[in-house]
Amino acid sequence: MFPDLARDDVFRLETARLWLRWPRAADAAAIERYCSRREVAERTARIPHPYPPGSAERFIFAAREGNASGRDLTLVLTPLRDMREVLGAISLEGRAQGRLTLGYALAPEAWGKGLASEAVEAIIDSGLSLTDAVEVVASNHVDNPASRRVLEKTGFAFVGSGLEGAPARGGLVPCDRFALSRAAWSARRGGLVARPTVTDLHEVP
Repeated sequence: MFPDLARDDVFRLETARLWLRWPRAADAAAIERYCSRREVAERTARIPHPYPPGSAERFIFAAREGNASGRDLTLVLTPLRDMREVLGAISLEGRAQGRLTLGYALAPEAWGKGLASEAVEAIIDSGLSLTDAVEVVASNHVDNPASRRVLEKTGFAFVGSGLEGAPARGGLVPCDRFALSRAAWSARRGGLVARPTVTDLHEVP
């Protein structure tokens, strides 16, 4: 689904405060640190708690494989001042025809600063610019109003509630569902198609 541009690990996106780049083996410790936090894991469908040893390495391998195949786009968030400081991860999964599924998780120290919204805007712009997807879908646990605010702030429309699978939570959990159509995304940008900022990582000191 994603073109060659995104299938190379030099691909990255820039926002006002963040770099979004491919995960690397060196990120494992930082990813394990925030995924091990109960308050992070319990807001997701896939992060188990306790976080098993080696899970961060497996996540990185799977993310890189998905990126390289063009099936998904999974990036880690780092501040502009230091691309080695991982604050979270965000993904668009292309598992359904014409549809991308958004997911993200941030370290608690990055909460409440607007960074999630910044990252969501960037990856949505990239995903809809680089693919032919007609919509992006997302969901959040009903007891996670902060995530709902992020989705609403970035243009997603509420489409309903229901039970969704959450393997790491032991079964089904009540979720609110959201969608952002290509038409709505384009309208938010005045009909202009945003293009991602892509830079060779090896040029960064």
